[in-house]
Amino acid sequence: MAELRTERLLLRRWRATDRKPFAALNADPEVMRHFPAPLSREQSDAMIDRIDGDLARQGYGLWAVDAPGGFIGFVGLARPRFEAHFTPALEIGWRLARHAWGHGYATEAARTVLTHAFTTLGMDALVSFTAHTNTRSRAVMERLGLTRDPAEDFLHLQMPPDHPLQPCVLYRLDATTWRAGQ
Repeated sequence: MAELRTERLLLRRWRATDRKPFAALNADPEVMRHFPAPLSREQSDAMIDRIDGDLARQGYGLWAVDAPGGFIGFVGLARPRFEAHFTPALEIGWRLARHAWGHGYATEAARTVLTHAFTTLGMDALVSFTAHTNTRSRAVMERLGLTRDPAEDFLHLQMPPDHPLQPCVLYRLDATTWRAGQ
């Protein structure tokens, strides 16, 4: 599995030492504001096990990210585990600790993941989605060159009806468009 590097960041396999800060990140109500609920330590550890298993099996996935000062979260690629009008698909996504927000880390790491996906992995297209209210992640998607067609927005059916996080936005980027912007 490839490690990816940027000027400031290392995207790598997960380590045992990531478990405690990842659990803290997943327990932070502000970080988890656009998710159904914060995660317990057990749920967070199970998520690391699943993510790292995907990395080992596929050679790509949600990489742990180190910035100056250490672990800050994840950025990478995942297959949505639910049915929607755009699945099957490969998603680019991120989740960073609050102290890492506002430094451009999500955009920087995701740009490197896009390059890896479209060049090394030969992917044709990627999607990204989030709750309609998640303006911070939507801004990252737009900085990366992903585009939204409001007709493709959807209701996340794993959320209860009328839940404020059920309306989601979908962004896309294909390899041809990405190459044209390089």
